[in-house]
Amino acid sequence: MVDVEAIRARFLELSVHLDERGRRLLAASEARASGYGGIAAVSRATGLAASTIGRGLKDLADELPPGRVRRQGGGGKSAVKRDPGLLPALLSLVEPEARGDPMSPLRWTCKSLRRLAAELTKRGHPVSRTVVGELLAQEKFSLQANRKTREGSEHPDRDAQFAHINASVAAALREQQPVISVDTKKKELVGDFKNAGREWRPQGDPEEVRVHDFLQPELGRAVPYGLYDLAANAGWVGVGMNHDTAAFAVQTIRRWWHDLGQVRYPAAERLVITADGGGSNGWRLRLWKTELQSLADEIGLAIEVHHLPPGTSKWNAIEHRLFSFISMNWRARPLVSYRVIVDLISATTTRTGLTVHCELDASHYPKGIVVSDEQMASLNITRHNFHGEWNYTIHPRNNSDRAVIP
Repeated sequence: MVDVEAIRARFLELSVHLDERGRRLLAASEARASGYGGIAAVSRATGLAASTIGRGLKDLADELPPGRVRRQGGGGKSAVKRDPGLLPALLSLVEPEARGDPMSPLRWTCKSLRRLAAELTKRGHPVSRTVVGELLAQEKFSLQANRKTREGSEHPDRDAQFAHINASVAAALREQQPVISVDTKKKELVGDFKNAGREWRPQGDPEEVRVHDFLQPELGRAVPYGLYDLAANAGWVGVGMNHDTAAFAVQTIRRWWHDLGQVRYPAAERLVITADGGGSNGWRLRLWKTELQSLADEIGLAIEVHHLPPGTSKWNAIEHRLFSFISMNWRARPLVSYRVIVDLISATTTRTGLTVHCELDASHYPKGIVVSDEQMASLNITRHNFHGEWNYTIHPRNNSDRAVIP
């Protein structure tokens, strides 16, 4: 008598390690060993069709070429073989717009698998969304998100300016002069608003936040202005409570220098700053230069400034060496107060040793301050020979020497 349970146990144990042909041969071997009624018994034990076990018995008698699981011609024809026009029709729908048909009904719609399958069926190529997905995978298509890579119009001297910045920074670092990268981080609403990202919490207990991101006047916005010290791998962030102005930006640099910079660089002769071309530290901004002049007079150091060329703000060192890690550290944490913002920024670290100091700056920085031509004329500024509007040095006014800097 055939022991169906024993056959089932053996098949379940071995089948997970076998391909289609191997399972078929195993079932056929059990059927042949069981004698009369073996095919029916093995079919009950394994769930395989009797015809599949019968094919396995033929396979035991016939030798298949290595690597094949079926005889030549076995299995149904692929959708592409049944319908040679299917793949070209699919590719015409998913081509980038510049190469695709401008009159395509899918040009302005979401190209989901279901929608692609429906459009192909309309065009006389009946197909399921599953097959559409398989064909796209075979053609090396995949789901792609938008990628931020276009920086706007490219200045003809962009690469030359980067080379100039790199050479100046490298020279300053070799001479053990302080080099900082500065910028304003994205302004943040203060309050129980959603913050992007996820964090571990008890299942079914997400942190509840407001549905709409409307400014709460009593709390306002946080304005984080930061600097990144390249040599020390350290950040300093001042969190403002009103406007992002040049006065606020330079005040953050001033606080860093008095509290930490002058201790870290006691032999400094100049302070090198790399900054974006716009915002509160833009190269066109008069207030930025006059505030730097006041700082240079105060600390007795020349301040050498290099602005990144237009459209390259994301290449500033502070963006990927400081701000990105701050964003990761406070992901999914509602910024409910200025204290929370300061604490989260201060707690930012990396495995490479980044440390961050953060302070709240409650001072008021009014907008719309006008700098006169007379004030600009009083600046002790040397513009470099290469793009003097982007590269310049502001000397203390008690030092009238203005060396020409290449």
